[in-house]
Amino acid sequence: MEVITTKYLPLLAIYLILLHHQITIAYEIVPNDNINKVCARVPNKDLCVQVLTSDPLSQHASLQDLGMISLKVASANATGILTEVKLMINDPDLNPGIQQGLADCKATLLDAESQLEDTMAALLSKSKQDAQVWLKAALAAIDTCDASIPGDDDIISKQSVVFRQLCEIAVAISKAMTKDSQALGQAPGQAQVPSQQTFRPLLN
Repeated sequence: MEVITTKYLPLLAIYLILLHHQITIAYEIVPNDNINKVCARVPNKDLCVQVLTSDPLSQHASLQDLGMISLKVASANATGILTEVKLMINDPDLNPGIQQGLADCKATLLDAESQLEDTMAALLSKSKQDAQVWLKAALAAIDTCDASIPGDDDIISKQSVVFRQLCEIAVAISKAMTKDSQALGQAPGQAQVPSQQTFRPLLN
């Protein structure tokens, strides 16, 4: 009996190695159901998947984690637009009317950055409806920025389209979290705008 067992040990070892390899591959390619759930709710599904899978930890992330990922990307986008606005304001050849519009846009973009920070804080505290309120405020800020600059073919208008799409991802995540809470019988809470001074988390 010992001879038979020893004879098949190499085959058993190979089998276990292959089985482990197959399990590892299967584990790695399983998509995050939360990502599929969220991205099915937004118009630009490809951008949604690209954003939410940009973080290595997203594969097994919760809805809250995915919300933070989307908000960090949206915040980086807002910072990029703000940087572009500052460069354009300093252009001496720019029309004074456009320069004034850019100055107004700069102020509203600063508001949008602040409101995204408040959204992150609301999401971390699981105040999902508050998060939606802050996101709507950030979207209103970018609308004001667009309205401040004449025309709709400028670089800021094009970048603001992406910003809106990024915010739509965060909104979809917040709504998914609210829906899950209601399914578990948890009270979603009232949507009240928290104090600006209450939340100011630092961006990583």
